[in-house]
Amino acid sequence: MDIRSVDLNLLVVFDAMIEHRSVTRAGEALNLSQPAMSAAVARLRTLFDDPLFVRTGAEMRPTPRATELGAPIRQVVRTIKAEILQRSVFDPAVSQRTFTLVTPDIAEVNFLPRILACLARQAPNTNLRTLAMPRHAAAESLESGAAELALGYFPDLQKAGFFQQRLIRNSHVCLVRKDHPTIKSKMTLSQFLAASHAVVKPDGREHVFEQFLQKKGIQRRVLVELSHFMSLLPIVESSDVVATVPKDLADFCVQHGQVRYVETPMKSPVIDVHLFWHRRFQKDPAHAWLRSAIHQLFRERS
Repeated sequence: MDIRSVDLNLLVVFDAMIEHRSVTRAGEALNLSQPAMSAAVARLRTLFDDPLFVRTGAEMRPTPRATELGAPIRQVVRTIKAEILQRSVFDPAVSQRTFTLVTPDIAEVNFLPRILACLARQAPNTNLRTLAMPRHAAAESLESGAAELALGYFPDLQKAGFFQQRLIRNSHVCLVRKDHPTIKSKMTLSQFLAASHAVVKPDGREHVFEQFLQKKGIQRRVLVELSHFMSLLPIVESSDVVATVPKDLADFCVQHGQVRYVETPMKSPVIDVHLFWHRRFQKDPAHAWLRSAIHQLFRERS
C-alpha cells in the first residue's frame, strides 16, 4: 500500500468506529452525517481489503484485522493530535534552549548585562551565545537559522523577509578624558578640527559618523584607528584624543572610566538600534518570548 494514497481522515473514522462500534454514534462523535460515515467506512474496507466492522446484534464488531489495527491506528491518531496539531508552547522557567544573537561588541556591552539578568530571573536554564560578523553576513545567518536575532544597527536587514522592532534611538557625542586641558563643558567646531581623534572602524561595519563627516566635507586628524569600540576607554582616559561614539557607549565609558562626554559641535546623525529576525521565526513561541523580553527591558529608552 502506498501511503500517498491514504486519506488520514479515514484513520480518525476507524478509531471512532473501534471506540463506539456504531456508525451512528461514531458519526455523532465526529460531527459527520450517517451517509458520510457509511461512505468513509466503505472506503476503509476498500483500503484494507477487509470488512473491518460487521454487524452483530446492535453493534458493529471489529474483525480480527480491525482488532489488529486498532492499537497502532489509535496511537497514530493520538500522536497527530498531541504532537503535530497541538500548538507549540514555551515555558521559560524550564526551557534549556540556547539563543544565538548577532551583535557587535558595542551592543554586547550595552544590552547583554540586562538581558542576562532577565534570563537569570525568568529563564534560568536557558543559554545565550553571540556572534560578531559583517553586516552583509547577518542576513544569511538569520535565514539559515545559525542565529535567531540580530541586535544593533543593521541597515542591510531592512528588507523583505525580515521583521524589525526598534529599541532605542542613539545620538553621537564626543568622549574625552575628565581633565582634558582644552575641552570643557562644550566643544567648538574649531576645537573639534584641531583635536586628534580616535576612530573605530570594525571589520565589515561602516562607521555612520565617519560617513556623515565625509558627506559634509569635514576633515580632522585621525591619530589612531581601532577595530573594536571597547579599546577606546583606556586610550581616551590616558590621552587628549577625542572619540565620537554613540551615546549609550559613552554612558558606559563614563560609568567605568575617567572620562566624560560633550555634545558634538555639529548636528550629528541618529542611529536607530533594532531587533531583527527572519520571518521563519515569527511564530516560534520561544523566539517570540525572547523578543518580548528584550523589548520590555529597553522600550522605556525608545
